[in-house]
Order: sequence, then structure tokens, then C-alpha cells
Amino acid sequence: MAKNHFDLIVFDWDGTLMDSTAAIVKSIQAAADALKLPVPDKETAAHVIGLGLYEAMEAVMPGADPAIYPQMADQYRRLYLQFSQEITLFDGVIEMLEDLALSDYLLAVATGKSRRGLDRVLAETGTGRFFQATRTADQTHSKPHPAMLQEITEELGEDMARTVMVGDTTHDLLMAANAGAAGIAVQYGAHPLDELKRLKPLYTAESVISLHDWLKKNA
Repeated sequence: MAKNHFDLIVFDWDGTLMDSTAAIVKSIQAAADALKLPVPDKETAAHVIGLGLYEAMEAVMPGADPAIYPQMADQYRRLYLQFSQEITLFDGVIEMLEDLALSDYLLAVATGKSRRGLDRVLAETGTGRFFQATRTADQTHSKPHPAMLQEITEELGEDMARTVMVGDTTHDLLMAANAGAAGIAVQYGAHPLDELKRLKPLYTAESVISLHDWLKKNA
């Protein structure tokens, strides 16, 4: 009999492992302001976190001239580099990843970040060593399309039924459902708890500490 329910744990990045929600929201708002566009409120800006950059710009500015989305994306990238200088991993992330890796789980990342952006933060945080596979939104389809999870499981030779996706947005949970994987929500990120619970995740974690504890006992 297998020792775990899951062999592969896939994490979202922003708002799940890294405390970057506020910096992303501020960058989206500042990008709109720089282009003299209506500035979205915090809730609207936070709701697009997890999508690929272009999909996020379209979602936050529906009905805008399509020519404006690349400009929004360029402004966002420039501003995020400024606002993200002091963001850090959530407390307990390194300890959780080290413990899970030592417990023989395979770990991966599926994120709305770009490949360049993910590679940069993996290097800066020293966490690249924990992950056997990663997928970004500019490599394949954006969430909630199942492609990221499909490609990760195929690369690692893992069964989707023994894969769990951990994320802070409904985009993460919908991607898991679309792929046939289990989903776990964290309630300290971008999307409200009531929206996450509507998608019936296996568990909703109040903190990285509680997520770590649940995974050790139940995954």
C-alpha cells in the first residue's frame, strides 16, 4: 500500500510561497495610472493574480483597446521590479519545502509568472533546489487551463490522481479541477476565503505553518 495519498505537490508562487500580493496589486494600479487609464481597486487587481500577464491585463481592463494591453504589461514589469525589492517568502516556507523534500515528495511550481521572473526569484530565494519541475504562463497556457499540471506530470512521469495543487486563487483550484488533480487552498493570499471554499478544496490553510502540518499528516 502506498505511504502517501500524493506523490507530487505542485505549488503556486505569488501569494502562496511568496508574500507578493500587495506588490502585484500596487504594480497593476500604478501601471494603469501611468497610462491614464481607470485605476482598478485592490480587490479587482488582486483577483487577476495567478493569470498570465497578458491575460491579467485583459481581465483587469475589460473592454479596453487591445493595443493597450502590451503597454500595460510593459509598465507592470517595470513597476513590479521596483515594488518587489523588499518582498520575501512567507514565514515557514523554507522549512516546509526542506521537510517535504526530505520526506520523498516530488515538488513543482506552476505559476502565472514569466519564465524569466520565476528563474529570478528562485535564484534570489535559493529555492530552485527543491523543485523537480516548473511551469510558467509564458511557456504554456495560463491558468485555469490544465496544461501546466498536465505538462509537469508528464515530465515527471507522475499520475494526476496522485498530484495535489496548492494555491491562493480560484485560478489554481480550477486548474487542478480541470486537470483531474486535487486542490488545496491557502487563505492568506489574493482571493477571499468564501470564493476559495466554493470550489471545495481538500483543505484551506490559514498559514504556511498550518499548510505544512496538514501536508505532513494528510498528503
